[in-house]
Amino acid sequence: MIPALVVVAVVAALTAHTLVNATAWLRRPGAGPVEVTESVAVLLPLRDEADRVTPCLRALLAQRGVPRLRIVVLDDGSTDGTAEVVRAVAGDDPRVTLLTGVAPPPGWLGKPHACWQLATRTDPAPTVLAFVDADVVLTPYAVAAAVTELRAAGATLLSPYPRIVVRTVADRLVQPLLQWLWLTFLPLRAMERSPRPSLAAAGGQFLVVDRAGYLRAGGHAAVADRVLEDIELARAVKRSGGRIALADGARLAACRMYESWPQLRDGYAKSLWASFGHPAAAAVVVTLLLLLYTAPPLVAVGALVAGAPVTAGLALAGYLLGVAGRAVSARATGGRAWPDALAHPVSVVVLGWLTLRSYHLRKRRRLTWRGRPVS
Repeated sequence: MIPALVVVAVVAALTAHTLVNATAWLRRPGAGPVEVTESVAVLLPLRDEADRVTPCLRALLAQRGVPRLRIVVLDDGSTDGTAEVVRAVAGDDPRVTLLTGVAPPPGWLGKPHACWQLATRTDPAPTVLAFVDADVVLTPYAVAAAVTELRAAGATLLSPYPRIVVRTVADRLVQPLLQWLWLTFLPLRAMERSPRPSLAAAGGQFLVVDRAGYLRAGGHAAVADRVLEDIELARAVKRSGGRIALADGARLAACRMYESWPQLRDGYAKSLWASFGHPAAAAVVVTLLLLLYTAPPLVAVGALVAGAPVTAGLALAGYLLGVAGRAVSARATGGRAWPDALAHPVSVVVLGWLTLRSYHLRKRRRLTWRGRPVS
């Protein structure tokens, strides 16, 4: 009974932390009309995105509230006609510049190099850079609202996390864990106030950064070989004396990250090993997650069968508290709470398997993404 009590207490504390983060500390930029006078460059790196760049680019062209807006697109060695699609959608809009990227030199991964080219080849230099991925669709005032929140927070870097669009069972099991993990385990207020680089989070789908602070931190050149270049960029900003902030961007942007299970599986495989670092650390974290969120419903069933109703009740309480935390996270970030939260124990199992696969493929040097090796 004592182990069950401990699990319930820990899960209850974590769910309470999720609730505090979601209701008290999570920034929520408004989606209504707002105007900024600063010069802003939206930077869009593309590699073989011909089949999904159109909604993203059309949304960028429809941005309002930023009179001094430029859209700079980099074709990063695409072989599927991405550049032609960009030209067709942009037409002769003077705000759009299409650049041709060069292959990353030794020591660079593809995404950081593409972002660095965009940041350093934008002329004239803007005061704010907004990095957007091709799978993100912004609402009309998204850029203006994000820049306004960046300045209101007194931050160098703001990460307005988009609403993650889920359509398949795999999506619904895995994708909501992204927001749940940082809302549950990351103290948002401490993250903003503390200069410690270890207290950092960011999502590369939509990042807004003060250009001067970005360059002071070394920009993407400082994270040239990092798989999680978004989080590492946030840490570089902190190391340079800047501040970072995280926001719920569900009213500003939507993102359909992966179109299929193989894409989702491989996308997580390329980066999960970098999230945890040493395999021992990953083993400890995954084991704790399984004990806290997957074991309780199993223990509840086993205890009922064994005729131990008190233990079964405690285990059921632990399960329901975990479900509540997942639901709070979903509600706070524009996700789907029910009935998806009920499958939270299964989600944690899938996350554990994806983590194991990530380390397995890395050990055998078989990690690739968009045709390039991931070290």
